[in-house]
Amino acid sequence: MAESSKDELLQLIKRFGAYLTVKMSSLFPISLRNLNSRSIGAIAGFAVAIVFTWRLLRSPSGPQRRQPKRQAPASSSSGISSNSNATLTTTGVSPSQDSRAQNVVDEFFQPVKPTLGQIVGQKLSEGRKVTCRLLGVVLEQSTPEELQKQVTVRHSVLEVLLEITKFCDLYLMERVLDDESEKKVLLALEDAGIFTSGGLVKDKVLFCSTENGRTSFVRQLEPDWHIDTNPDIIFQLSRFIKYQLHISPTRTERPASNVFNAPSLEQFFGCV
Repeated sequence: MAESSKDELLQLIKRFGAYLTVKMSSLFPISLRNLNSRSIGAIAGFAVAIVFTWRLLRSPSGPQRRQPKRQAPASSSSGISSNSNATLTTTGVSPSQDSRAQNVVDEFFQPVKPTLGQIVGQKLSEGRKVTCRLLGVVLEQSTPEELQKQVTVRHSVLEVLLEITKFCDLYLMERVLDDESEKKVLLALEDAGIFTSGGLVKDKVLFCSTENGRTSFVRQLEPDWHIDTNPDIIFQLSRFIKYQLHISPTRTERPASNVFNAPSLEQFFGCV
């Protein structure tokens, strides 16, 4: 192999020397017979220098072409590993840095949980007036007789009421048996801080002596939403009120398409 390369090099030098001699003879009016050995040697040396220079310039590309042949026996897995390592080295990104960057991107694109105020606004469908019964919705008690003994406010519903007052004109109403019960209800609401938010005042807490009286309150106020626990009142008002929410611990059949059911006011707005 080496002898063949040497022979090719010598033949190339001879051909180049002959070609250069012809060109030189045509350029200068001197015949080859008049050239001495020193002149011919100089021309030959010049030709050899050109050839070796050309070989040196081509030498880097040779090993690069033969390199894949020497690495051919290597397994495909090692090739993949070397390529991945080369990629990491070139880009300068370590696996831990790439993982942290991916976590930041995932957190950034996570869906944002809506606030209670946003949920209330969406649920109420931009309603401007809401009427709500006290017993079983805002108060722990469920009958007027219980109000004569004790009045307890459901603290879990206070935040919902506060958000409703930011969007709507809220009226609370209840049937009571005596004036003492009325006073107890107002005092319990005041102690719970319902009137301190500025969205609800005592004048918007209405009392009546019959269930029909509560129905009359609702029809006179003409709210966008009415919230109640009595299915009969819900049914009677379904023709007149745009939307209603029936609070009941057991799931009941909807009397109309504009009536919604929920175990509590908090669950309807997704607070629990």
